[in-house]
Amino acid sequence: MFQMFKDWFWLERFWLPPTIKWSDLEDHDGLVFVKPSHLYMTIPYAFGLIIIRHFFEKFIASPLAKTIGIKEEIRKKITPNTVLENFFKHSTRKPSQTDIYGLAKKCNLTERQVERWFRSRRNQDRPCRMKKFQEACSEYSCFPQPLLPSQYWYYILEMSFYWSLLFSLGSDIKRKDFLAHVIHHLAAVSLMSFSWCANYIRSGTLVMILHDVADIWLESAKMFSYAGWKQTCNTLFFIFSIIFFISRLIIFPFWILYCTLILPLQYLEPFFSCIFLNLQLMVLQVLNLYWGYFILKMLKRCIFTKNIQDVRSDDEDEYEEEEVEEEEEEKEEATKGKETDGLKNGLGANRHLIPNGQHGC
Repeated sequence: MFQMFKDWFWLERFWLPPTIKWSDLEDHDGLVFVKPSHLYMTIPYAFGLIIIRHFFEKFIASPLAKTIGIKEEIRKKITPNTVLENFFKHSTRKPSQTDIYGLAKKCNLTERQVERWFRSRRNQDRPCRMKKFQEACSEYSCFPQPLLPSQYWYYILEMSFYWSLLFSLGSDIKRKDFLAHVIHHLAAVSLMSFSWCANYIRSGTLVMILHDVADIWLESAKMFSYAGWKQTCNTLFFIFSIIFFISRLIIFPFWILYCTLILPLQYLEPFFSCIFLNLQLMVLQVLNLYWGYFILKMLKRCIFTKNIQDVRSDDEDEYEEEEVEEEEEEKEEATKGKETDGLKNGLGANRHLIPNGQHGC
């Protein structure tokens, strides 16, 4: 049964142009061709990259962050409360005033205490700048052809990198475009695997280069943004935007997609692997348009407010506002406490004083 499925899965009419057979892709005359079995190595390499990333973040990214002014944030611990915790996890993170009133009665707390508990609890889940800096610091044709050593390592390391991103999605910061990231990583792994097995190395290499060339500028801009270097961040983000729009919204659709989707029709009939390859490339282009929309919003914000902030994380503004409110409340309480202590101390030092109008005869 397994052998029958394997024979069906690797049918030449699915993977290769009509004039090409698997026997043509066997190594010969000093030429080396790709083999699907090469992809097995990407899984252990992916776990290796995760280990390298862990030590990189700990011993390089963290000291670098402290050097440029990013400090570890000490979060205020909240008082454990089973009722409020269950409501937070299973109902809503932001209770209405009616909910707050009911919870206050149920927990024998004041409404103000319940509001502060939920505000502090939400801040517990907010990713700190150090974590975001570490992540930013650690990231970053349709006919078969012979395989070059540089292409082999580029493919293997790129696929291992995307596997490592998929494996670490659970521990990474979740933004509003989390689902788009999952789709992008899956599409990237699928596209690279398929282009490798079908021997479309040239197309795959060009697609990877076009999508890698802008990423380093974006991650650099994020790092300087977290460090508070706004002018440097803005400059790097403008460079990233220019490269992004040229590489992903001009070169990719009008050159790469044209060469993989339009030109082959002039020489041969459409076949499965070519159609499937182009479907994946079009999914990738839809994601590029999606992120292009966010980039335009960020550019608009930068031009009119002179400040770039990741629009995928608009809720961070709210977190910061809540932290400010909490700090103001703590200062207010501290001030009241000092006034109370001062009053007590004053009475303690002048116990012989008698209120006006109550003098003895």
